[in-house]
Amino acid sequence: MADNTHRRNIGSLSVHPLNLGGNVFGWTADEKQSFAVLDAYAEAGGNFIDTADVYSAWVPGNQGGESETVIGNWLAERGNRDAIVVATKVGNGVPEHRGLAPATIKADVEASLRRLRTDYIDLYYTHVDDESVAVEDIITTLDGLVKEGKVREIAASNISPERLRASLEFSDAAGVAKYVAIQPHYNLVSRDTYEGELASVAAEHGLAAVPYFALASGFLTGKYRPGTTVDSARAGGAAHYLETERGARVLAALDEVAAAHDAELATVALAWLAAQPTVATPLASARTVEQLPALLAVADLKLTDAELARLTEASAA
Repeated sequence: MADNTHRRNIGSLSVHPLNLGGNVFGWTADEKQSFAVLDAYAEAGGNFIDTADVYSAWVPGNQGGESETVIGNWLAERGNRDAIVVATKVGNGVPEHRGLAPATIKADVEASLRRLRTDYIDLYYTHVDDESVAVEDIITTLDGLVKEGKVREIAASNISPERLRASLEFSDAAGVAKYVAIQPHYNLVSRDTYEGELASVAAEHGLAAVPYFALASGFLTGKYRPGTTVDSARAGGAAHYLETERGARVLAALDEVAAAHDAELATVALAWLAAQPTVATPLASARTVEQLPALLAVADLKLTDAELARLTEASAA
């Protein structure tokens, strides 16, 4: 088991520098494969697992909640709930579980708790903002879950700077639970959504960013190259970056920096992200145990200022 010297703080939570994504569990990884990945992650010192109530409703025959169920079964079988920081989300489920009306949040947190086989969630995200509901109603409802002990910390994903600021200011004024983290779409080939006003609001209020699509659906692993075919459920989402000038520049820069460190491209891409202002830990998933080492290595890779600048310049729009 690795030591805790590399831990990052998200509110009151202390987490590993790699947030392990659980969207593949119950989708491209069955329960046996998922358990193997989770075991390997925990054995390496990992303690921060991300999922959502909607994972993986997009798969024919699935209803949503499959990932939470796999994780809950693993936690129960390993008896390690207290050692693991579990993040899940609400508000982007199948139609009857979509949105952030107070009744929806209250019903869906109970369903997530049942699937996760636990009586508390460490970090609870609003998955997609629901502008039909006042921020006061959303925050007050989430605060109630914190007061009941069902949720330890709250966070937001896919939210505008304006709504994020309003939510944070309401929490401050009312003295209730406040978002401690934001989960934005952010990586070397997708910087525009987060950098700017959203990142500024996060910095102003001390939020920790936990970027999703940190490897751009696998593109930043370097396995997608001109003339190659990759057998992956995400191949379509990743391959389109090859058609852009930015994508080509980023791969060239990653190749250069990775060679200097004898590191995998994925490790370098995550290390760049981890070095950005407000970022606490990037989020990435592994379908197999073999994919994990390159992700976990982010904990020990420190890029030089020149290397960070090289990657930042290459990834400019």
